[in-house]
Amino acid sequence: MELVDAPHSKCGTFGFVGSSPTAPTSLIKTYNRFPLDLVKGRGSWVWDKEGRKYLDAVAGIATCSLGHSDKALNKSLSKQLRKLQHVSNLYGIPEQEELAQWLTSNSFAKSVFFCNSGAEANEAAIKLARKYGHIERNIDNPVILCSKESFHGRTLAAVSATGQPKYHKGFEPVVRGFKFFSYNDNESFENLFDDLEKTGPTIAAVLIEPIQGEGGINIGKKSFFELLRKKCTNSNVLLIFDEVQTGMGRTGTLWGYEQLGIEPDVFTLAKGLGGGHAIGALLVNTLADVFQPGDHASTFGGNPFACRAALTVGKEIQKRNILNKVKERGAQLKEGLIKISDKYSDIFISTRGVGLIQGLVLKDNIKITSLDIVKSALEEKLLLVPAGTKVLRIVPPLTITKKEIKELLLRLDKSLMKLS
Repeated sequence: MELVDAPHSKCGTFGFVGSSPTAPTSLIKTYNRFPLDLVKGRGSWVWDKEGRKYLDAVAGIATCSLGHSDKALNKSLSKQLRKLQHVSNLYGIPEQEELAQWLTSNSFAKSVFFCNSGAEANEAAIKLARKYGHIERNIDNPVILCSKESFHGRTLAAVSATGQPKYHKGFEPVVRGFKFFSYNDNESFENLFDDLEKTGPTIAAVLIEPIQGEGGINIGKKSFFELLRKKCTNSNVLLIFDEVQTGMGRTGTLWGYEQLGIEPDVFTLAKGLGGGHAIGALLVNTLADVFQPGDHASTFGGNPFACRAALTVGKEIQKRNILNKVKERGAQLKEGLIKISDKYSDIFISTRGVGLIQGLVLKDNIKITSLDIVKSALEEKLLLVPAGTKVLRIVPPLTITKKEIKELLLRLDKSLMKLS
């Protein structure tokens, strides 16, 4: 099968031309899938329909925080299904209130809006920023600043906020009102910010990822983010963090902003929040009055089942001391990846990452791509995911063990031997 850089989701999904042999042909072909049907999982492991066992370093693309078929999650969701799985937001939902309380008690935020995905959370943030620009800064046409190489989702406004033109192709005209600066580049940001503000209020918000996931595991520099915070504060501009991938412990702290020593005004969550169940969230500090009844809504957002899943994930992260384990396993993984990078110096430049979001950076002048490595790893029963063609991404469950990290590195080494 021919390998392709395929249309993909929030963090990027690459695969083969064609689909799994048993996949129904009635599906719209928005994905190029690997020829693999997964039917069950346990912890950091998944099995295909032939009974073959794979070590999962993808975790639903940084989503299955507690791994597969977690006992605590199974127990709480089974109990919830015997009570109530969905009601309208026309009524009070105790599970939703409880989750909102947990999130605000464990972050700077004061209030929460629930939806179903990262793209939806970012859509809510974009709407919030635009209304804020109108009512607080008296801007007729508010602008939101975003970074190049960013990724914020597949809905039209979220993809318009994405700083990668390849995602815009075929969907023009994109939503207006977004301008782009270079990530971690003080001069690029300041020049754009000052130019737009020189004749009066223009900017409503800055929307940025603390770590660019799909853009290549690019780690935010503290000095750069301190500049963002200072400029936004001085001009009464919102600073919004897209924490869809970094939130819920992925970096070794509960939130990615804790890695940078500053707080945004707004941040968005999804992925690891539900441990594999669909839920997203918009969290704000002092902006609760910007949205009024009727301004935004979600039929399924914050339903009892999804909120129970997220509550279980959050409480288990605390109960099992998972944040410290992420730091330990992340350091172990990082050390192993550095050795692999040195061993295969003809392929890799370096490693990037924090906690259990790690990457290996490929050289520009080689024919091997990250997808080639993913394909080779699949033969070694190891699941990996690219972050673009030049970065290999490793995002296992937060519950991965020391022994499993060793096995991951061993299988990755075997995969690379076949390519070098």
